[in-house]
Amino acid sequence: MLHKVLAIARKELVGFFASPAAFLFLATFLGVTLFVFFWVAAFFERNLADVRPLFQWMPVLLIFLVAALTMRAWAEERRAGTLELLLTSPTGPAEHVLGKFLGCMALVLIALLLTLPLPITVSLLGPLDWGPVIGGYAAAVALAAAYVAIGLWVSCRTDNQIVSLILTVIIAGAFYLIGADTLTSLVGYRAAAWLHALGAGSRFSSITRGVLDLRDLYYYFSITAVFLALNRLSLEKLRWAGNPASADHRRWYWGVGLLCANMLGANLWLDQIGWARVDLTAGRLYTLSDATRNYLAELQEPLLIRGYFSAATHPLLAPLVPQLRDLLQEYAVAGGSRVHVEFVDPHDDPSIEAEAGSRYGIRPVPFQVASKYQASVVNSYFDVLIAYGDQYQVLNYRDLIDVKSQSDRDLSVELKNPEYAITGAIRKVLLSYQGGGGPFETVHEPLTFTGYLSGAQNLPEQLQSARKALDAVLQQLEKEAGGKFKVVLQNPDDDPALAARLTRDYGFRPMVVSLLDSRPFWFYMTLGDRRQTEQVPLPATLDQAGLKAALEAAVKRFSPGFLKTVAVLGPHNGGPMAAFGGGGQNISVLRDGMSASVHWLDADLTSGQVPAEADLLMVLDPEGLDSRQVFAIDQFLMQGGSVVLATAPTDVSIGQSVVTRPVNSGLEQWLAGFGVSFGKGLVLDPQSGALPIPVERNVGGYTVNEVELLRYPYIIDVRNQGLNRHSPITASLGQMDVPWAASLVLDADRNKSRKVTQLLRSSDGSWLSDATDLLPDYERYPDLGFAAGASTAPQSLALMLEGQFDSYFKGKPSPLLPSESAAGKVGGKSAGKGNPHDGDQSQGSGHLAIGGVIERSPDSARLIVIGSTSLFSDPVINLIGETQGTRYLKPVEFAQNIVDWALEDQGLLSIRSRGHFARTLSPLSRKREQFWEYLNYGLALGGLTLVWLFNRQRRRRLAARHRQLLQEG
Repeated sequence: MLHKVLAIARKELVGFFASPAAFLFLATFLGVTLFVFFWVAAFFERNLADVRPLFQWMPVLLIFLVAALTMRAWAEERRAGTLELLLTSPTGPAEHVLGKFLGCMALVLIALLLTLPLPITVSLLGPLDWGPVIGGYAAAVALAAAYVAIGLWVSCRTDNQIVSLILTVIIAGAFYLIGADTLTSLVGYRAAAWLHALGAGSRFSSITRGVLDLRDLYYYFSITAVFLALNRLSLEKLRWAGNPASADHRRWYWGVGLLCANMLGANLWLDQIGWARVDLTAGRLYTLSDATRNYLAELQEPLLIRGYFSAATHPLLAPLVPQLRDLLQEYAVAGGSRVHVEFVDPHDDPSIEAEAGSRYGIRPVPFQVASKYQASVVNSYFDVLIAYGDQYQVLNYRDLIDVKSQSDRDLSVELKNPEYAITGAIRKVLLSYQGGGGPFETVHEPLTFTGYLSGAQNLPEQLQSARKALDAVLQQLEKEAGGKFKVVLQNPDDDPALAARLTRDYGFRPMVVSLLDSRPFWFYMTLGDRRQTEQVPLPATLDQAGLKAALEAAVKRFSPGFLKTVAVLGPHNGGPMAAFGGGGQNISVLRDGMSASVHWLDADLTSGQVPAEADLLMVLDPEGLDSRQVFAIDQFLMQGGSVVLATAPTDVSIGQSVVTRPVNSGLEQWLAGFGVSFGKGLVLDPQSGALPIPVERNVGGYTVNEVELLRYPYIIDVRNQGLNRHSPITASLGQMDVPWAASLVLDADRNKSRKVTQLLRSSDGSWLSDATDLLPDYERYPDLGFAAGASTAPQSLALMLEGQFDSYFKGKPSPLLPSESAAGKVGGKSAGKGNPHDGDQSQGSGHLAIGGVIERSPDSARLIVIGSTSLFSDPVINLIGETQGTRYLKPVEFAQNIVDWALEDQGLLSIRSRGHFARTLSPLSRKREQFWEYLNYGLALGGLTLVWLFNRQRRRRLAARHRQLLQEG
């Protein structure tokens, strides 16, 4: 049977190429495909390295291609009168049906193979993910098989090829339109889910994501099998023509009917199986990560995930609801009985709507919907609630979707790594709920508190009461810990070897109270387990409450059951201009983005100390920091903490113009002590972002003012080799714009003992300029707006240093020590007006200034320096987002990656590294857009020519063989 089927398929394929019609169909298919890809879908304007436009239009193009290929399959046989001969030949009807099916499929495969130059070209232009490409071609083959089966059945029912063509287009188009967004947007999401399950187009889109789902593949197989069975039945009915009905006829009807019912019914059964699928995408974007499963495994109470989705919503949001439903169902499967997932439409139930608004603050959002005939406003819900115990988080559409716009009417809306948003919310409610208990509840290993304390006779009077308060706190914590907290007290005054070891290993030295009272004493605290040891900073108030808060904050650093705290010295909470609202730029976008996963704590550091509960310190756009603030940053690093510093000697502000001014952060000497300094001027890079620039054009004698996006080399487009692929901080970014950055210069001799990682760097063609005029002149320099530099080289934009650091204040008195005029009032208010920069600030009542300096950090200390003050600025982030036509959050993602890595929260970091970051095209490749477009047209034409030459050579061989047989006969 197989031999006969292949022979018939070969005959059909030869018959196709016997006339120019096959080449005409293939040429039309390829021409329309390329035109849609490059012009209709505006491939280069999208600036994304994917082939989504190819497969977005493929279902529609395949309808017409397959209809044209199958219209003559049986209709021509009936018109020519050869069908009766086929039905009475030794080869059975089933072999003829399968042979014609395979012949048509072979021609479709040739057409699809001729489109392969498109993804190959895209892979040369940018980082193409081949998973969706493989899925797209697999979906195209499966969909084409269903269309071919439909076309063969229709062709068997008529002897008119035009009628066959029209009916095939109508039936195949109906299968495509059933699940189309245009139709599903008219009904509720429950009915839309059924329509999506029935639609050939919606199933196709599911596979082209890069996920091969057994349910989708079987759907196409069932349609193919049903219409091939109907084709076989139609041929059998032709054989019965003129004969009376018989039991054999009825058995055929019942057999084919049962076969079709079972094939279609199996779709309902398979719909319950969600695990039978293969995720082909890079990073397995559509599969729950191990980190998500680990968080779900920690659940002790039921977790509620409730989706609030309105039946009537914006047409661009409607297609995303089924995707979110599928993902949330994955959480239900992974979490088992501990996770309950449900979906509600608050408009259908007033009690649910009232609860959503009053209890969770979930309210409908008005979306403007416009059609050809009218415009209206739809109040719609698009929210996800995560509730655990008495804690909850709400994710709205801003947290879940990403909007890209190429124009006012051309919008693209898609989900932006929803697993990260949902798992991040689960993590926050889980840790907040656990955080309501004692600090030791989630500590996995016993902790040892070590106090290096002088005897009471050597302690200042104020610290003697602090020592008694510490003893009371330690006893209380030992009772609460349940064997997980051990206390060890040592006196370095009695053990010179211990004192020397503390100085050598931790940089601890004896403290003094003031310059006039120089009697040394020890009052240091550390906490550790078998893996690491951290210093417990002294609180601002040395009473029982302050000491307990400091110790509990230290315990939480060893526990995965608490949210981490990030202390931020931002543009408006530090420096001399802070009181007047100046000296920096707003960072609310960064604050809002990070607040979902960490506790954000504003800290001005004027007390000379970082808050005890801080796990990481970020210093953003500092200006004029005094010695106390520098001391606080220094000592936090010396305690083994992680410090993120975004600073540059030049500050840039944008408004009606681009304005620069020199900035003295107060940290220049401190950084120089670690071998970090700044290059002269700012970095310019031909691999750059863009700015909206007003341009005058002469149109028909009239001057027209337009705004164009033109390259601006001060906004550095960091991608590919500019991102450290070996660091989890930058490996997942894909691309990031770094605005107005200074070059970081590293002294290698001072960092021999530390690990240095270059996180961000500019391209090889970048250069430095100390010019103060940052406005481009495109008349003189039409390419970049600025004169190219004479010396080009890659510049470091962000560095990370890890290891031991020596304090900048080593061998110096602590800035926290009162001046001589205030020495007599230690613990009270300052008696004079000292210079704040010199450390003569008043100490509030109940505070004790202690002159201890930690001179060396442990190996766990980390310093990250970013050479841009504008990277996290709201106006700059919004400006870059407008130029890219999207909500630009790369700086927030970069900062969150730093926090997760520094605090060793690898779970969320691993999820974000799987994120749906934009795989953008290389800027250099976009210079030659027409070349790449014409190259694909040429390759398509070349492919058709090869097929024609192969067919011509085959026909010549057959003709020569035929002549030889005639001569022999």
